[in-house]
Amino acid sequence: MPLPLTVSDEVRALAPDFRHLVVEAQGLVNTPSTEATSALLDEATARLTARLAGRAPHEDPHMVAWRAAYTAFGAKPSRTRNSAEALARRALVGGGLPRINALVDVYNAVSVAHLVPVGGEDADRIEGGMRLLRARGDEAFPTAAAGEQVVEHPEPGEVVWCDGAGITCRRWNWRQGARTRLTEESRSALFLLEALAPMGAAGVEAAGAELAELLQKVSPGARIAVRPPTAG
Repeated sequence: MPLPLTVSDEVRALAPDFRHLVVEAQGLVNTPSTEATSALLDEATARLTARLAGRAPHEDPHMVAWRAAYTAFGAKPSRTRNSAEALARRALVGGGLPRINALVDVYNAVSVAHLVPVGGEDADRIEGGMRLLRARGDEAFPTAAAGEQVVEHPEPGEVVWCDGAGITCRRWNWRQGARTRLTEESRSALFLLEALAPMGAAGVEAAGAELAELLQKVSPGARIAVRPPTAG
């Protein structure tokens, strides 16, 4: 049964043009990064360079819209960038894209090539459904800082993804929590592509279709389903 995803009315009011697309995968076999996934990341960087044509990532219309959305809930987008912009900057000026594991490499490549925030969650570690909402401020977010395990708390009104056990991603799509991240032990996954108006439904559908195709290549035999993009 598909995991339920809901968007709160408060977030809908904040960004009425927000839409998301979900790719669900079961029967995955994850591995360390390979030559093939490393090549995908290099190709994504080349596609990004061609797309930007000399502009900085934050000047792309989709990234401009995301910066406005971050500002609307009180974040400073030049300090806490959305995941797509952060990856794009790393690809172009930050020493290149990281190689993490095959599944993460694939969704990072799609994120950079299409300039769309993409997250990957271990579906077996998600408790109940996932909700996008504005935080109270007292929710716990276990993470690491300076090599130590710490518990952070979001700012009141911050947009966060949560499941039944707590926050899975802070500041919309800025920082994922360790509890649900994809590891080499992950066998089921939920990939979330998040878009605002400049991208449009066709753009996020194309990114989702490419992600599904690449997942099938790196994990033959996996069962993959793409849900239609959902507005709000």
